[in-house]
Amino acid sequence: MESLEKILVQHPFLKNLEQKYVQLIVGCASNVRFDSGTFIYREGEDANYFYILRTGKVALEIHDSGRETITIETLGEGDVLGWAWLVPPYRRHADAHALELTRAIALDGKCLRDKCRDDHNLGYELMMRIVPLITHQLQATQLQLMDVYGVKK
Repeated sequence: MESLEKILVQHPFLKNLEQKYVQLIVGCASNVRFDSGTFIYREGEDANYFYILRTGKVALEIHDSGRETITIETLGEGDVLGWAWLVPPYRRHADAHALELTRAIALDGKCLRDKCRDDHNLGYELMMRIVPLITHQLQATQLQLMDVYGVKK
């Protein structure tokens, strides 16, 4: 059985992160599992966790009043789910639900925010890793909305 530290240090999200920071992050980590069809989180909820997906598939969805659910993207093994834990007001901007049995490492956002307040270098490192995730999700959302509404770029 692999330790959480070994799994996290090998993940691209934490690549080249100083060992002392990896150890701090491990203190905020736990293994979780979501059965197929389970909502991991819902839009508007507090963003207390983010996830490094180990197996399975997760749909990231938004809703338009009077329209169907729009799948922004489908995430799988190796992807990172959730960025709102680091950006005030720490609220979810979409729904995430497991499309199949999904195993992940959950990282406690409040725990990590506290550690970032204590060590601004850790905060900077995590922010620099989260910003590309935010950018990617915004681009994926834009593409899906252009497709749904027939907008040409």
